[in-house]
Amino acid sequence: MGEFELIERYFAAVGVTRRDVTLGVGDDAAILSVPAGQEVIACTDTLVAGSHFPLDFDAADIGWRSLAVNLSDLAAMGADPAWATLALTLPKLDEDWLEAFVEGFSAVALPHGVALVGGDTTRGPLTLTVQAMGFVPAGTAVRRRGATAGDLLYVTGWPGDAAAGLALLQGRLAGAGADRAALELKFRRPEPRVGFGLRLRGVASACIDVSDGLAADLGRLVAASGVGAVVRAAELPLSRALYTLAGEARAREFALGGGDDYELLFSVPQAARGALARAIASAGAPACHCIGEIVSGRGVRVVGEKGDLPLQKGWDHFAT
Repeated sequence: MGEFELIERYFAAVGVTRRDVTLGVGDDAAILSVPAGQEVIACTDTLVAGSHFPLDFDAADIGWRSLAVNLSDLAAMGADPAWATLALTLPKLDEDWLEAFVEGFSAVALPHGVALVGGDTTRGPLTLTVQAMGFVPAGTAVRRRGATAGDLLYVTGWPGDAAAGLALLQGRLAGAGADRAALELKFRRPEPRVGFGLRLRGVASACIDVSDGLAADLGRLVAASGVGAVVRAAELPLSRALYTLAGEARAREFALGGGDDYELLFSVPQAARGALARAIASAGAPACHCIGEIVSGRGVRVVGEKGDLPLQKGWDHFAT
Protein backbone atom coordinates (compact mmCIF):
# COMPACT_ATOMS: atom_id res chain seq x y z
CA MET A 1 0.00 0.00 0.00
CA GLY A 2 1.31 3.45 -0.94
CA GLU A 3 0.94 6.73 0.95
CA PHE A 4 -2.05 7.99 -1.01
CA GLU A 5 -3.91 4.70 -0.76
CA LEU A 6 -3.22 4.75 2.98
CA ILE A 7 -4.74 8.23 3.28
CA GLU A 8 -7.76 7.31 1.20
CA ARG A 9 -8.40 4.06 3.08
CA TYR A 10 -7.93 5.28 6.65
CA PHE A 11 -8.30 9.06 6.83
CA ALA A 12 -10.49 10.36 4.00
CA ALA A 13 -13.71 10.09 6.01
CA VAL A 14 -12.60 10.41 9.66
CA GLY A 15 -14.87 12.46 11.90
CA VAL A 16 -18.14 14.11 10.99
CA THR A 17 -19.34 15.69 7.75
CA ARG A 18 -19.61 19.46 8.18
CA ARG A 19 -21.19 22.03 5.88
CA ASP A 20 -18.36 24.48 6.64
CA VAL A 21 -15.87 22.10 4.98
CA THR A 22 -15.92 22.88 1.27
CA LEU A 23 -12.94 20.61 0.58
CA GLY A 24 -11.28 18.27 3.06
CA VAL A 25 -8.81 15.39 2.86
CA GLY A 26 -7.35 14.57 -0.55
CA ASP A 27 -6.25 17.84 -2.14
CA ASP A 28 -3.22 20.09 -1.61
CA ALA A 29 -5.08 21.98 1.12
CA ALA A 30 -8.50 22.19 2.71
CA ILE A 31 -11.12 24.84 1.93
CA LEU A 32 -12.97 25.89 5.08
CA SER A 33 -15.67 28.48 5.76
CA VAL A 34 -15.83 30.50 8.99
CA PRO A 35 -19.39 31.29 10.11
CA ALA A 36 -20.32 34.95 10.30
CA GLY A 37 -19.58 36.61 13.63
CA GLN A 38 -17.21 33.84 14.74
CA GLU A 39 -13.47 33.80 15.40
CA VAL A 40 -11.27 30.75 14.79
CA ILE A 41 -9.34 29.31 17.73
CA ALA A 42 -6.44 27.08 16.62
CA CYS A 43 -4.03 24.93 18.62
CA THR A 44 -1.38 22.30 17.87
CA ASP A 45 0.15 19.49 19.91
CA THR A 46 2.84 16.97 19.01
CA LEU A 47 2.99 13.54 20.67
CA VAL A 48 6.22 11.55 20.45
CA ALA A 49 6.48 7.85 21.32
CA GLY A 50 8.57 7.35 24.43
CA SER A 51 8.09 10.96 25.51
CA HIS A 52 4.34 11.56 25.60
CA PHE A 53 3.28 7.93 25.83
CA PRO A 54 5.03 4.58 26.39
CA LEU A 55 6.54 2.87 23.36
CA ASP A 56 4.16 -0.08 23.70
CA PHE A 57 1.06 2.08 24.13
CA ASP A 58 -2.17 0.81 22.57
CA ALA A 59 -2.84 2.36 19.14
CA ALA A 60 -6.48 3.17 19.96
CA ASP A 61 -5.38 5.04 23.08
CA ILE A 62 -2.80 6.98 21.03
CA GLY A 63 -5.52 7.97 18.58
CA TRP A 64 -7.80 9.08 21.42
CA ARG A 65 -5.10 11.11 23.19
CA SER A 66 -3.80 12.78 20.03
CA LEU A 67 -7.11 14.55 19.48
CA ALA A 68 -8.30 14.82 23.09
CA VAL A 69 -5.29 16.88 24.23
CA ASN A 70 -5.98 19.41 21.48
CA LEU A 71 -9.67 19.64 22.26
CA SER A 72 -8.67 20.36 25.85
CA ASP A 73 -6.85 23.48 24.62
CA LEU A 74 -9.98 24.55 22.76
CA ALA A 75 -12.06 23.89 25.88
CA ALA A 76 -9.79 26.16 27.93
CA MET A 77 -10.64 29.05 25.59
CA GLY A 78 -14.35 28.31 25.44
CA ALA A 79 -14.22 27.19 21.81
CA ASP A 80 -16.59 24.84 20.01
CA PRO A 81 -14.48 22.26 18.09
CA ALA A 82 -14.84 22.06 14.31
CA TRP A 83 -11.81 20.84 12.33
CA ALA A 84 -8.57 18.95 12.80
CA THR A 85 -5.47 18.13 10.76
CA LEU A 86 -3.15 15.20 11.42
CA ALA A 87 0.52 14.75 10.56
CA LEU A 88 1.42 11.12 11.22
CA THR A 89 4.95 9.69 11.12
CA LEU A 90 5.07 5.89 11.16
CA PRO A 91 8.10 3.59 11.44
CA LYS A 92 6.33 1.05 9.20
CA LEU A 93 2.97 0.34 7.60
CA ASP A 94 0.85 -1.71 10.02
CA GLU A 95 -2.80 -1.92 8.99
CA ASP A 96 -3.99 -3.35 12.32
CA TRP A 97 -2.29 -0.44 14.12
CA LEU A 98 -3.85 2.09 11.74
CA GLU A 99 -7.34 0.66 12.16
CA ALA A 100 -7.05 0.84 15.95
CA PHE A 101 -5.59 4.35 15.82
CA VAL A 102 -8.43 5.63 13.64
CA GLU A 103 -10.95 3.96 15.94
CA GLY A 104 -9.55 5.85 18.95
CA PHE A 105 -9.26 9.15 17.06
CA SER A 106 -12.83 8.83 15.76
CA ALA A 107 -14.16 8.04 19.22
CA VAL A 108 -13.20 11.59 20.22
CA ALA A 109 -13.92 13.31 16.90
CA LEU A 110 -17.48 12.09 16.39
CA PRO A 111 -19.13 13.17 19.67
CA HIS A 112 -17.40 16.56 19.49
CA GLY A 113 -18.42 17.28 15.89
CA VAL A 114 -14.86 17.33 14.53
CA ALA A 115 -14.01 16.75 10.86
CA LEU A 116 -10.51 15.67 9.83
CA VAL A 117 -9.72 18.03 6.96
CA GLY A 118 -6.09 17.34 6.06
CA GLY A 119 -2.59 16.44 7.17
CA ASP A 120 0.41 14.40 6.09
CA THR A 121 1.91 10.90 6.42
CA THR A 122 5.63 10.11 6.48
CA ARG A 123 7.99 7.30 7.51
CA GLY A 124 10.09 7.69 10.65
CA PRO A 125 9.90 7.42 14.48
CA LEU A 126 6.30 7.29 15.71
CA THR A 127 5.19 10.92 16.04
CA LEU A 128 1.79 12.60 15.77
CA THR A 129 1.03 16.27 15.32
CA VAL A 130 -2.60 17.35 15.48
CA GLN A 131 -3.94 20.81 14.88
CA ALA A 132 -7.46 21.45 16.13
CA MET A 133 -9.61 24.44 15.25
CA GLY A 134 -12.86 25.68 16.66
CA PHE A 135 -15.12 28.72 16.88
CA VAL A 136 -16.08 31.32 19.46
CA PRO A 137 -18.39 34.28 18.99
CA ALA A 138 -16.13 37.24 18.26
CA GLY A 139 -14.63 38.72 21.42
CA THR A 140 -15.77 35.96 23.81
CA ALA A 141 -12.73 33.66 24.00
CA VAL A 142 -11.53 32.92 27.55
CA ARG A 143 -7.83 33.68 27.89
CA ARG A 144 -5.10 33.13 30.46
CA ARG A 145 -4.97 36.88 30.92
CA GLY A 146 -7.87 38.33 32.88
CA ALA A 147 -7.69 37.10 36.47
CA THR A 148 -7.77 39.83 39.12
CA ALA A 149 -7.12 39.85 42.87
CA GLY A 150 -10.13 38.54 44.77
CA ASP A 151 -11.19 36.03 42.12
CA LEU A 152 -11.76 32.47 43.28
CA LEU A 153 -9.68 29.66 41.80
CA TYR A 154 -11.28 26.41 40.61
CA VAL A 155 -10.23 23.14 38.97
CA THR A 156 -12.37 20.48 37.34
CA GLY A 157 -12.02 16.77 37.96
CA TRP A 158 -9.34 15.08 40.01
CA PRO A 159 -5.84 16.41 39.25
CA GLY A 160 -3.01 13.95 39.68
CA ASP A 161 -4.93 10.87 38.55
CA ALA A 162 -3.41 10.78 35.06
CA ALA A 163 0.15 11.27 36.32
CA ALA A 164 -0.39 8.43 38.76
CA GLY A 165 -1.76 6.32 35.92
CA LEU A 166 1.44 6.88 33.95
CA ALA A 167 3.51 6.08 37.05
CA LEU A 168 1.65 2.77 37.32
CA LEU A 169 2.36 1.98 33.67
CA GLN A 170 6.04 2.80 34.19
CA GLY A 171 6.38 0.88 37.46
CA ARG A 172 7.00 3.99 39.58
CA LEU A 173 3.81 3.33 41.54
CA ALA A 174 2.37 -0.01 42.64
CA GLY A 175 -1.27 -1.00 42.71
CA ALA A 176 -3.88 -3.38 41.37
CA GLY A 177 -7.58 -3.84 40.87
CA ALA A 178 -10.20 -1.19 40.19
CA ASP A 179 -8.11 1.67 41.57
CA ARG A 180 -5.23 0.91 39.22
CA ALA A 181 -7.61 0.57 36.26
CA ALA A 182 -9.27 3.91 37.04
CA LEU A 183 -5.97 5.80 37.23
CA GLU A 184 -4.55 4.19 34.09
CA LEU A 185 -7.73 5.07 32.20
CA LYS A 186 -7.32 8.74 33.14
CA PHE A 187 -3.91 8.70 31.43
CA ARG A 188 -4.92 6.53 28.49
CA ARG A 189 -8.12 8.40 27.63
CA PRO A 190 -8.35 11.95 29.01
CA GLU A 191 -11.77 13.59 28.70
CA PRO A 192 -11.54 17.12 27.27
CA ARG A 193 -13.97 19.39 29.15
CA VAL A 194 -15.42 20.92 25.98
CA GLY A 195 -19.02 21.29 27.12
CA PHE A 196 -18.00 22.92 30.38
CA GLY A 197 -15.51 25.18 28.63
CA LEU A 198 -18.30 26.56 26.44
CA ARG A 199 -20.24 27.50 29.57
CA LEU A 200 -17.26 29.31 31.08
CA ARG A 201 -17.52 32.05 28.43
CA GLY A 202 -18.63 35.17 30.28
CA VAL A 203 -18.14 33.44 33.65
CA ALA A 204 -14.43 32.71 34.03
CA SER A 205 -12.03 35.65 34.11
CA ALA A 206 -9.10 33.43 33.01
CA CYS A 207 -8.59 29.76 32.18
CA ILE A 208 -5.89 27.25 31.26
CA ASP A 209 -5.93 23.48 30.80
CA VAL A 210 -3.77 21.41 33.13
CA SER A 211 -1.33 19.60 30.88
CA ASP A 212 2.07 20.15 32.56
CA GLY A 213 1.00 20.10 36.21
CA LEU A 214 -1.44 22.20 38.22
CA ALA A 215 1.17 24.37 39.95
CA ALA A 216 3.15 24.98 36.76
CA ASP A 217 0.10 25.81 34.66
CA LEU A 218 -1.31 28.06 37.39
CA GLY A 219 2.02 29.87 37.30
CA ARG A 220 1.47 30.54 33.59
CA LEU A 221 -2.05 31.82 34.20
CA VAL A 222 -1.08 34.26 36.93
CA ALA A 223 1.99 35.43 34.98
CA ALA A 224 -0.22 36.25 32.00
CA SER A 225 -2.67 38.06 34.27
CA GLY A 226 -0.03 39.95 36.27
CA VAL A 227 -1.27 38.61 39.61
CA GLY A 228 -0.48 35.89 42.15
CA ALA A 229 -2.38 32.91 43.53
CA VAL A 230 -2.75 31.05 46.80
CA VAL A 231 -3.71 27.38 46.71
CA ARG A 232 -4.98 25.74 49.90
CA ALA A 233 -3.44 22.27 50.04
CA ALA A 234 -6.32 20.96 52.14
CA GLU A 235 -8.77 21.88 49.35
CA LEU A 236 -6.93 20.01 46.59
CA PRO A 237 -9.32 17.33 45.31
CA LEU A 238 -7.75 13.87 45.62
CA SER A 239 -9.64 10.96 44.15
CA ARG A 240 -10.21 7.88 46.25
CA ALA A 241 -8.14 5.76 43.86
CA LEU A 242 -5.20 8.17 43.99
CA TYR A 243 -5.35 8.51 47.76
CA THR A 244 -5.56 4.73 48.21
CA LEU A 245 -2.60 3.83 46.00
CA ALA A 246 -0.31 6.80 46.62
CA GLY A 247 -1.09 7.95 50.16
CA GLU A 248 -1.88 11.55 51.07
CA ALA A 249 1.56 13.13 50.69
CA ARG A 250 2.44 11.54 47.37
CA ALA A 251 -1.11 12.02 46.07
CA ARG A 252 -0.75 15.74 46.70
CA GLU A 253 2.55 15.72 44.80
CA PHE A 254 0.83 14.07 41.83
CA ALA A 255 -2.00 16.62 42.02
CA LEU A 256 0.32 19.63 42.07
CA GLY A 257 3.11 18.47 39.81
CA GLY A 258 1.74 15.69 37.64
CA GLY A 259 0.90 16.41 34.03
CA ASP A 260 -1.61 14.99 31.55
CA ASP A 261 -4.74 15.81 33.54
CA TYR A 262 -6.33 17.94 30.81
CA GLU A 263 -8.68 19.43 33.38
CA LEU A 264 -9.62 23.10 33.38
CA LEU A 265 -8.03 25.47 35.91
CA PHE A 266 -9.81 28.82 36.03
CA SER A 267 -10.59 31.94 38.02
CA VAL A 268 -14.05 33.35 38.67
CA PRO A 269 -14.99 36.76 40.10
CA GLN A 270 -16.87 36.56 43.38
CA ALA A 271 -19.90 38.14 41.72
CA ALA A 272 -20.04 35.30 39.16
CA ARG A 273 -20.33 32.43 41.62
CA GLY A 274 -24.02 32.02 40.88
CA ALA A 275 -23.34 31.91 37.15
CA LEU A 276 -20.64 29.29 37.76
CA ALA A 277 -23.07 27.15 39.77
CA ARG A 278 -25.51 27.26 36.85
CA ALA A 279 -22.72 26.39 34.41
CA ILE A 280 -21.72 23.38 36.51
CA ALA A 281 -25.31 22.18 36.71
CA SER A 282 -25.98 22.57 32.99
CA ALA A 283 -22.68 21.09 31.79
CA GLY A 284 -22.77 18.00 33.94
CA ALA A 285 -19.11 18.47 34.88
CA PRO A 286 -17.82 15.46 36.87
CA ALA A 287 -16.55 17.69 39.67
CA CYS A 288 -15.50 21.28 40.19
CA HIS A 289 -13.54 22.37 43.25
CA CYS A 290 -12.58 25.75 44.68
CA ILE A 291 -8.91 25.37 45.64
CA GLY A 292 -7.83 28.94 46.44
CA GLU A 293 -7.92 32.52 45.27
CA ILE A 294 -6.18 35.07 43.11
CA VAL A 295 -4.15 37.64 45.06
CA SER A 296 -2.17 40.75 44.31
CA GLY A 297 1.55 40.31 43.78
CA ARG A 298 3.27 37.63 41.75
CA GLY A 299 3.78 33.87 41.79
CA VAL A 300 2.01 30.86 43.29
CA ARG A 301 1.90 29.79 46.93
CA VAL A 302 0.61 26.44 48.16
CA VAL A 303 -0.39 26.77 51.81
CA GLY A 304 -0.54 23.74 54.10
CA GLU A 305 -1.36 23.33 57.77
CA LYS A 306 2.22 24.15 58.77
CA GLY A 307 3.02 26.83 56.23
CA ASP A 308 3.92 26.98 52.57
CA LEU A 309 4.61 23.74 50.70
CA PRO A 310 7.35 23.44 48.07
CA LEU A 311 6.11 24.03 44.53
CA GLN A 312 6.11 21.17 42.06
CA LYS A 313 7.90 22.16 38.84
CA GLY A 314 5.70 20.33 36.39
CA TRP A 315 6.71 19.02 32.97
CA ASP A 316 9.20 20.87 30.76
CA HIS A 317 10.65 19.19 27.66
CA PHE A 318 13.84 21.29 27.77
CA ALA A 319 14.44 21.51 31.51
CA THR A 320 18.00 20.67 32.55
